[in-house]
Amino acid sequence: MKVSVIIPAAGESKRFGGEKKKIFAKIAGQCIFLRTLELFINREDVCQVILVVGKDDIDTIKTNYGDTLNTRGVEMVIGGATRTESVRHALVKVNDQADFVCVHDAVRPCVSQLWIDKVFEAADKYGSAILAYPIHETVKKVGRDNEIIQTVRRDDLWQAQTPQVFRKEILMRAYQNASGSADDDAALVEAIGEKVIVAPGDPRNIKITTREDLELARAVIDTLPKPGIENSANPFEEVK
Repeated sequence: MKVSVIIPAAGESKRFGGEKKKIFAKIAGQCIFLRTLELFINREDVCQVILVVGKDDIDTIKTNYGDTLNTRGVEMVIGGATRTESVRHALVKVNDQADFVCVHDAVRPCVSQLWIDKVFEAADKYGSAILAYPIHETVKKVGRDNEIIQTVRRDDLWQAQTPQVFRKEILMRAYQNASGSADDDAALVEAIGEKVIVAPGDPRNIKITTREDLELARAVIDTLPKPGIENSANPFEEVK
């Protein structure tokens, strides 16, 4: 199994606030997007890592991190106006060696290698798989003025996460047939009639959207389960 990994990092960070975008916020002294890249660059089953960045961020990233990214073999692509467009730009760069394509949010740094193993194995077996976990809380549909419209049955409801991994030809076909944007890549694959399997994930796999998410990620990052041999040195050196 050879996997090309796409890391979308071109979002505008509107809900995060502050002068810097959330990809540059730090966890344990390291930028979020670097910590996320670190999850994949040393894996033997990963043959390519593509970082998709915003047009306004490309110069900053090249200046501060370009040498390190080049050394580690990370390719950079300029993203589009939406997440779907950003992934589409990266798909053009996927190399022939890859059998599968993995898409993982740049602002989801709290992922155990064990969970990545699990979703990779599921994709290898079934063709398409995502990490997700069942919703345990009561779910409310809310309308204007924060009024509850409906209490949604949570039976069989799961919260989608990334990584999301697909056989390359399946994801390529899904994007060729996509007429607009989608919340995630699995939705595009579902739209062409392909089966997508859920690999049970963990609520600690947080997507950092707000400042509160960042504080929660900082609290859980050291609690993630680790394989017995995983404690290798950090391949990225943070720029002072």
